Amino acid sequence: MGPGALGQIGGSTPHRGKLRYVTDFGPLVRSVLAIQELSLRRDWLCSYVGSQPLAGRAIVLNGLCEAAECGEPRAREALVALVVLLARDGQSPWVVELRERATRECLSSIGRLLRHYPLESETITEDTTVPDYGVGRELTLGERRSLARRPHRAAFDKLLMDPHPLVLEQLLGNPRLTELDVVRIAARRPAHPSTMRQLSTFSGWLVRTRVRLTLIHNPGAPCTLVVPLIALCTRQELREIVQDPTLHPVARSVANELFERRPPLGPVDSAELQ
Repeated sequence: MGPGALGQIGGSTPHRGKLRYVTDFGPLVRSVLAIQELSLRRDWLCSYVGSQPLAGRAIVLNGLCEAAECGEPRAREALVALVVLLARDGQSPWVVELRERATRECLSSIGRLLRHYPLESETITEDTTVPDYGVGRELTLGERRSLARRPHRAAFDKLLMDPHPLVLEQLLGNPRLTELDVVRIAARRPAHPSTMRQLSTFSGWLVRTRVRLTLIHNPGAPCTLVVPLIALCTRQELREIVQDPTLHPVARSVANELFERRPPLGPVDSAELQ
């Protein structure tokens, strides 16, 4: 499909019905996909959202989401950048405004990515106990951050349990960190808000299938992180979310709506975007 077909009703891409909104989101898709690295796509999209009044941007973003729901391949790929942006900025004022505008203007596709619900874990008192690193005393924050930067895994088991977000930030950027390590972080219960916020800033890890699904199926993960990630799920993954009784009904409802709209096509290969 040529770029000119993006943002138009019809075309050669199969989907379950015509797009509701005729929106010229093609330039947005081309701009996002012209950037190679996912984190840079996310940051460009953040600048795009803030460059003009949100009213016009909301309609374009809704068109992008709607085309992605219908299986348009380039829209699905560009959607990944929007998802990780919403996961990172879920509590920002512009996201709150976008949610309110989507509700008022019945922009259902972008609205699905912004559904909000309260969790008991949002009011928990975080455990600030520093792990015993085996040196006979409590290590300072600077010492623990230094350990998290080192190019070996000697202290990783302790670092993965460290409660300080600055230690986690260093650890998530360590090239020796593995996907299994990040899955362990994402699976923590209770889910500590500071840990989830720090993890949400690392786009490359968020889109890994095992990490993404672990976060979605963690009942304590915040909705601002979980709901956007649901938009990247395959039909089988959506079915599993709908059938998970531990998840909030709103999250399951979003998954069900996407399942009903999603053509039986393959998933976005998000690993290539890292």
